[in-house]
Amino acid sequence: MKVGITQIILGSMSLEDTLRLCEDAGYQAVELVFAEGKDLDPNMSADEIAQVGQQCAAAGVEIGSVIVWYQERGNLLSRDAGERERCLKCLRRSLEIAGALSVDGVLLHPGQLAAEGTYQQAWDGLRDALSDTAPLAEEMGAAIGLENVWNKFLLSPLEARLFIDEIDSEWVGIYLDTANMMAYGYPEHWIRELGPRIKKVHFKDFRRGEHSFVNLLEGDTDWPTVMAELRAVGYDSTLIHEVGGSREELIDLGARMRQIVAL
Repeated sequence: MKVGITQIILGSMSLEDTLRLCEDAGYQAVELVFAEGKDLDPNMSADEIAQVGQQCAAAGVEIGSVIVWYQERGNLLSRDAGERERCLKCLRRSLEIAGALSVDGVLLHPGQLAAEGTYQQAWDGLRDALSDTAPLAEEMGAAIGLENVWNKFLLSPLEARLFIDEIDSEWVGIYLDTANMMAYGYPEHWIRELGPRIKKVHFKDFRRGEHSFVNLLEGDTDWPTVMAELRAVGYDSTLIHEVGGSREELIDLGARMRQIVAL
């Protein structure tokens, strides 16, 4: 399992600077964010996207996953059709770029659940949207990783498993964040329940007593168990951390990631 970093926590840092950070910190993989106003833009041409892949390959850094964010990211859990379509636009472009780069997965933040409508409506709408998008994911060779996020939706591993199984496509699974359930659960439970439905993994840490995210290895995560369970379910893709900090702290996080993977 290769360790890496996501551009989510790097703000507007350029690809060149991101790859330099990877070299200095020993990151083997990177999660790329294509967003309007960045050097990585969703509207890049095919040739420009190919150059991104070449640049990463030359640096010896694997592209673990891809995210596309247009200025309006949308919300697939909304009752508003326009909001859902805007989120699908981001997802479809994520898959197209991942396909062009031969990357095997994309991250999907589905949006926030609101009080309007019913939980079943949100469930059915998201399920149907992902079922409809699964053929594009298959065509591009990139699985959709639905992230467990603080959005009042899919609050247990059983629920997440049932949701993915209703879609019934190997091209739609979970992008597991190891800390986003720790206020009310345990990452090892999610790993055991989801098994091969886990397409990608984000590493964060959480301290329950303070109800706050903390630096890796400084929270309540049972990292030896997390690593053992990931191996037990056959997970062998990238491990991408989503922890911010200064350049020195990000370099230190590379060492912390390697320490965790060695457990």
